[in-house]
Amino acid sequence: MREGSLVVVSLASPREKFWGVLLSLNTSGVVLRGLPLEAFEDFLLQCAPGASTLPSARLGATTVFFPSHRIERIELDESSGAVEGFGDRFRRLVGQEARAVLLGEPAASDQPEM
Repeated sequence: MREGSLVVVSLASPREKFWGVLLSLNTSGVVLRGLPLEAFEDFLLQCAPGASTLPSARLGATTVFFPSHRIERIELDESSGAVEGFGDRFRRLVGQEARAVLLGEPAASDQPEM
């Protein structure tokens, strides 16, 4: 796993799962830019083309640190056979790369032409 990869982090005490972009991984823990996995569907719907969510009600990615004693497992978010990864699903339904959206990078269509 490399920095910049989409991952799912499983945590203990309390039991949680987070999905997002791996920013840092070392012996002290992990830094992730993402959201709780249970919020993925809502995030996906609000990012979909034509979504009409009020800006004050929008979900957003946050940057979080999880200490190593809480980490049970870190999985690379990838598709496997018929099972579609979260990032691939996001790209298919939203039409943008999940990594770029989570990091707040402008969409390719928003970048000025040179």
